[in-house]
Amino acid sequence: MKIDIGKLFRLIIITVWVVLFGRLLSRDYFIEKLEIRETQAIQRGLEEYYMGIYFQKERIGYVKNHMEREEADVFTLNQEAVMNLNILDKIYPIKMNLIAELNDASLLKNFRFNLFSTFYELHVEGEVIGNEVHYSMNTGKDETSNIIQLSESPFISTHMRSYLLQKDLKEGEKFKIPYFDPVTMSGQESIIEYKGFKKEFFREKGRIYNLHHFVEKIGGMRIDFYLDQDGKLVKETSPAGFVFYAEPEFRAKDIISKGTELLGAVSVPATGQIYDMSLLSNISYQLTMPKDHEFNLNQDRQIFKNNILTINKENIPNENAIVCIDDNDLLKATPYIQSDSKFIIEQAETIIRNANNDLQKVNALINWVYLNIDKKPVLSIPDAVSTLQSRVGDCNEHAALFAALSRSVSIPARVAAGVTYHDGTFYYHAWNEVCIDGKWISLDTTSNQFPADVSHIKFVEGETIEQVKIGTLLGRLTIEVLGNNS
Repeated sequence: MKIDIGKLFRLIIITVWVVLFGRLLSRDYFIEKLEIRETQAIQRGLEEYYMGIYFQKERIGYVKNHMEREEADVFTLNQEAVMNLNILDKIYPIKMNLIAELNDASLLKNFRFNLFSTFYELHVEGEVIGNEVHYSMNTGKDETSNIIQLSESPFISTHMRSYLLQKDLKEGEKFKIPYFDPVTMSGQESIIEYKGFKKEFFREKGRIYNLHHFVEKIGGMRIDFYLDQDGKLVKETSPAGFVFYAEPEFRAKDIISKGTELLGAVSVPATGQIYDMSLLSNISYQLTMPKDHEFNLNQDRQIFKNNILTINKENIPNENAIVCIDDNDLLKATPYIQSDSKFIIEQAETIIRNANNDLQKVNALINWVYLNIDKKPVLSIPDAVSTLQSRVGDCNEHAALFAALSRSVSIPARVAAGVTYHDGTFYYHAWNEVCIDGKWISLDTTSNQFPADVSHIKFVEGETIEQVKIGTLLGRLTIEVLGNNS
């Protein structure tokens, strides 16, 4: 089986883009309940409103907002979004749709969210009951239901955000906003800081605007947005390189046929002496990272000090080693790592039926995922059941499936994400770690490595909601290979 490992290494960033894209849409609708009601803002928003989506100064998609009054005290928000991604010089369209019903106080009543890509579909329905979001999620392969706890009843805003301006904010003032993200199926808290009302020059538009500038931080990501005097969104930027501009319909829909190739734009060229990483037991790198980064690189097999990162490859335990007792919910099923699914459990038990100890079980699971998942790109929110049934996926799907299979047979497993080296360049990638004899040991089922080689630099642990933080590194990370310490 011929595998283009380089291509697979690069594909984690596609998932990051999909989630960031969805988050930039969804997070704007689930806002803290304020004393100021948005009925007037909603009334002003009862028209179609478009925003163009840009990457590296090229329009690659658009967002359409439309609000309708259904009854005297009920409004319906319908948002459509389209984006074309250039991946290895082939265009992959992504479409999203959010329909949300809200009352005249702008409080969310229910919603439907749909995501479509070339190889994937996601459908979510939810209803708000008090401070809880009750939802069901269907990927076309499996359906799950759950409840998300929020600190307050979720409030909805549209492109009209005048509620922010009515608070008589002073420059530097901050406040918290709880929200629910229908893409990652999670609730989080963001922090918004008011930067003041000032002249802003938008080079891409060649114009100067008088706008209110806000900075929002969500899970380590920074998002800047600008409102006019009426509270209408004019521009929004994300760490992954997206820029949203308010535009008339004819311009927003004028998507270019082929934008900048994504994967080349976000890779990290390696400098310094290059080694055969598979032969090394340790290595050091000098990392240049954003000053505002929130990554903990000093953990497990990594030592990070004074911008120097040293990675020591783990030793494989002996055959008497036993898996750790789970104390961090790392056997727990999640919406995308469905370790409680009967399909996952049955497959895992079949894979390990001839194993005589825990180490053999881990090796059997690694080998099965490596051999049985066709290594092709899937523009999706990776989930284990869909991957098991389709037998297709990139590094994200491999990692989600391995984690689910392992957890289903009581082996604590987690997903790691960061970068790894291939052919002169570091690419964004996802892999796994298992806990054996009290230690976390890395593994990579896309390349059948256990432990993973020392080119795997871990920035985050966790699922998609954590991996999105990698977006803050795009275009801001440099890596110099310093050498082997042996």
